[in-house]
This record gives sequence, structure tokens and C-alpha cells, in this order.
Amino acid sequence: MTGEPEAGAGCLTVVATPIGNLQDITLRALDVLSHADLIVAEDTRRTRALLSAHNIAGRLSSLPAYAEAGRIARILDRLAAGERLALCTDAGMPGISDPGAKLVRAAREAGFPVTVAPGPSALTTALVLSGCDGSSFHFLGFLPRSPGKMRKVLGAAAQMGDAIVFYESPLRLGRTLALVAEVVMGRNTIVAREMTKLHETIHEGSALQLSEQFRKVAPRGECTVIIEAGPAPGEADPRITHADRKVAQRGKGNA
Repeated sequence: MTGEPEAGAGCLTVVATPIGNLQDITLRALDVLSHADLIVAEDTRRTRALLSAHNIAGRLSSLPAYAEAGRIARILDRLAAGERLALCTDAGMPGISDPGAKLVRAAREAGFPVTVAPGPSALTTALVLSGCDGSSFHFLGFLPRSPGKMRKVLGAAAQMGDAIVFYESPLRLGRTLALVAEVVMGRNTIVAREMTKLHETIHEGSALQLSEQFRKVAPRGECTVIIEAGPAPGEADPRITHADRKVAQRGKGNA
């Protein structure tokens, strides 16, 4: 079931919250948070700061990623009691590389109304900010930490030739981009950092160039990486430089 619930019926509303600038929240989201019987949050401390900024005094319950499955039954009990619940994460849209998808699925399967108050998302914000064609792309969330698994995931996405988007920790960014240079040669790469915040920046160049830059000085803040669309690996591409090829050969030797 979807859409706006009837009065007195238990329902779950998924609420997108700001990814940096606390003013980036919709009037509908504020209304939902203000009238919810309970706000289910990834981290109650982060959500409390958002509520305080908008003068909302709401009841909070935590739903961290590691405990999502174990707490769903208790939340469903509250929906069965007719309560209106709001679900939000630390930033952006729940269920997009954040907890929430399991709860939404469980609520829908149990027959409760579920609706979404849309809003900010690091994924769409970075794509628009980059100037890339967002009509077709692969979103990989957070890449696996194992270099072998990372190569496999990136290689499969690169075979399609579409743009690739993923999130990365600033501490791992330099190493990850070095691996990107091995797998996806020649394509323009963009790193969007601290989006919507005071120090929002865009870094653009080859994955090799950006890897060298961020290995010298690790950036601060959340990072979203966009690899522009281009030929699949093995196809002729004049943008692939001699340096790119040397990096790729070195990577094959270390595989």
C-alpha cells in the first residue's frame, strides 16, 4: 500500500533529510516530523540536531544499520497500534546506502501504508553538480574494501559504458582512485566533496591525477565519485594516456 494514509491508521513515512545544509528540507518533511508519534532515526543524536534547528520536539528511537533487522518487529507493533511513524537517516534518503529498506519492505508486506517525503540525496546532487549526463548511470553505493572485489564490481559496471557513481570515505579515496585508474582508463572523473556545505568543492581530472592528489593530502568530508560515460575496457579510446596504461599494467601484475 502506498500514498497518504487515512486518519487514525498506522503508517510509515520515509523522510529525506539534508545532506549538509539544514535548510535543505521540505515543508512536507517538517510537517511529517512535527506530527509523527515516533521518529525512527539512524542516529538519534544527528536527528535531534536537525529537529532542534527547526524547533521540533519529537520522540526518537534509533535504527542503526547493524540493528535494523532486529528492531523491525517492535516498529511494526507500533504501526499495528495505529501510530504514525517517520523514518529518517543521518543524511539524504533512507534506503540509499543507508538503513531503511528492510523496514520499508517489512511494513509493506505487513499491509501498512508506506509513503515517501522526497528530498535531498547525495547521489542526485553530485550528478547534477558534476554536469554529467544523468540519463543513464550505474550507482554502486560504497565499494567493497577488498581490492579484488572492488576490481570486479568496477569492471562489471565499466563494461556497460555508462557513467558510474559511488560513495567513498575520504581516508580511502586516494587508494580507491588508483584502482579506478587501473580498471577504467581514460574516462573523466569527478569527486564531489562536502556538497551543500560551506566548503563544497568539485575536483575533476583523470582517476590517476586525482589519486595522486588525494594520496598527498586526504580530503575532509563525505565524497561522491562520478566516472563519466565512455568506451568499455578494451575498446579504442584516444583519451587513454601512456600513464594510464602503465597504471593498468601495474595493477594486473598485482592482481
